[in-house]
Amino acid sequence: MGANDEECMDVTINEETTSPVTVTVHGSKEKIPTQSLASSMKSKALRPFIIISSSYLLFTITDGAIRMIVLLHAYNKNFTALEVSVMFTLYEVAGVFTNLAAGFMGAKWGIKITLITGLLLQLVSYGMLFGWDDNWSKQTAIIYVTIAQMFAGIAKDLTKLGGKTVTKLVTPEEQDTFLFKIVSLITGWKNSLKGVGYFAGSALLSVSYEAALGTMMGIVGLALPWVFFSLDRNLGTAKKKNAGSLKEVFAFENTNLNYLSAARLFLFASRDFWFEVPLPFYLRSPGCQGLGTQVCSASSDCVRGAICVIESGIEGVCGNLNVGGGCGGLGLDRVIVGAFLGGYIILYGQVQSWTPQLVTGPLNQTPPNKLTEILWGLINCIPTLIMCIVMRFSPVFLDHDIGAMTTWFIVIIVLFAIIFAINSSIHSYLVVKYAKSDKLAVSVGFYYMSNALGRLFGTIGSGILYSYVGDYIGAYAGTSATVGFAACFLAGTISSLLAALITINIDDNDSGLKCGPCTIVSAMIQKDREEEEEECKEEIGA
Repeated sequence: MGANDEECMDVTINEETTSPVTVTVHGSKEKIPTQSLASSMKSKALRPFIIISSSYLLFTITDGAIRMIVLLHAYNKNFTALEVSVMFTLYEVAGVFTNLAAGFMGAKWGIKITLITGLLLQLVSYGMLFGWDDNWSKQTAIIYVTIAQMFAGIAKDLTKLGGKTVTKLVTPEEQDTFLFKIVSLITGWKNSLKGVGYFAGSALLSVSYEAALGTMMGIVGLALPWVFFSLDRNLGTAKKKNAGSLKEVFAFENTNLNYLSAARLFLFASRDFWFEVPLPFYLRSPGCQGLGTQVCSASSDCVRGAICVIESGIEGVCGNLNVGGGCGGLGLDRVIVGAFLGGYIILYGQVQSWTPQLVTGPLNQTPPNKLTEILWGLINCIPTLIMCIVMRFSPVFLDHDIGAMTTWFIVIIVLFAIIFAINSSIHSYLVVKYAKSDKLAVSVGFYYMSNALGRLFGTIGSGILYSYVGDYIGAYAGTSATVGFAACFLAGTISSLLAALITINIDDNDSGLKCGPCTIVSAMIQKDREEEEEECKEEIGA
C-alpha cells in the first residue's frame, strides 16, 4: 500500500471475531487478521496514554508537595492565613490564563510542547524557593514566594492539559461508559499521588527545607525524558481551521460546557473555602487556654502546639507559635498535618478512580448526566453545613475537647472526600463528553480556567474569613480560629448549593436519573418512544 492509501481504505473491525477483515484499497481487496489490526491500533493509542499519564502522575506528587512545603514553612515563620492565601494568589491566577493559553498551545502545537514546558517551569519554581531568605521582611518574602508559586501554577495547568485530553484522544467515539471509567481512573490516581506529595512534603520538612525541595526536583527530572524522547509532537493538535481563537472560546456556543464551567467554579470553591489554607492552619494552631496568662519555663508546660515565650529570666508565658494563625485548634505537628491532608487527598483520589464501579454503576447512574451531578451536588452541601453548626454551637468545640474535635474532623473530612470525589469524577467525565473532539484542548482549557477561578475565589475568601471573622483574644493568642473556620465551612456550603443550581441549566437529561432500582426521573428518550407508540395505536384504532 502507498503512502496515501489510508485515505481510500474502508475498514470495519469486530474485536469479538477472529475472522479476517476485508480492506478495500484502490478497488482491490485485501484480508488482514482482525486481532493483529486491532492490537496494532490499541498499541498506538496506549503508547501516548502511558507516557503522558506516567509523567503527569509523577508531576502531581511534586504539585502536592510544593503546597505543603510553602504553607507549613510560612506558618512557622508567623505568616497569617491571609498572607499565605496571597502567596497562592498568582498560583491560581496563573491557572486562569494558563488554561486558556494551554488550550491554544495544545491545539496548535500539540500536547508534547505543553507538557515539556510545564515540567521545566516546575523546576524553575522549586529552584526559586531555594532562594527564600528567612531574614527578608514579610512583604519581600510574600512577593518573592508569590512569583515562585506563579510558575508552579502555570506548570500545573500546562501539565494537566495533557493528562486530561489524552483520555479523549485514545477513547473511541460513542464509548461513553469506557471514557467515564478511564477519565475517573487517571483523575483518581492523580489525586492520590498528590496526596502522597502532601505527606512527603511535610515529612521532608522535618529533615530540612532544602531536602524537601531537592527531592521534589529529582522527581520532576524523572518525568522529563519520557516526554521529550517518546511523544509525537503532533499529538493533540487540532485541524488548522479548528485550532481556535479567543473569539471562538468566548462565543458561548457550547452552552452545556459553559454552564458546567460555571458550576465547576463554585464546586471547587466549596472545597477551597476550608481545605487548602484554613484546615492546616487550624490543625497546627494551639488551644486558646492559658495563652498569655499561664507561666511556663518550657513549651511542654503549655497546651499542645503552643510555645513558652521567655522574655527575661528563666520563666515566661505560654504563647501562640503563629499569632496570625489564631487559636482554638488541635496543635498538631507538621508531619501529622501533612498526613491529615494527604490522607484526604488519597481517599478522594481513590474514590474518584472507582466511582463508576462502586457508586454510579451500582446506582444505575453510569454514564452520568446533569441530573446525576445535581443530585450529588446537593449531597455535597451536607458535610460542610454540619461542620459549620457543630463548630459554632457544639460544647465539643466550645470546651475544646481535643479527642471529640479530632473525631468530628475525621468523620466530616472522610465524608466530604467521598462525596466531593464523586462530584469531581462526574464533572471530569462531563467536560470531556461535552467538549468537541477537534477542539478538545481549547474546550478543556476553558473549562479548567473556571476550575482555577473557583480555587482562587475559595483560597482568598478563606484567608479573609479565617483571619478576620473570629474575635480577637489577645497578643499572645490572636483571634478565635474556631469561629473563623466555621465561617469558612458555611461559605463552602453556599458554594456547593450554587454549583448544583447552575447545573440545572445544562441540556442533558435524556437518560433520566435512577437510584438503584428506583427511577427518580424518567428518561426523555423512553418517554418519546412511549408517546410515539400511543400515537400509532390511536392512528391504527382510528
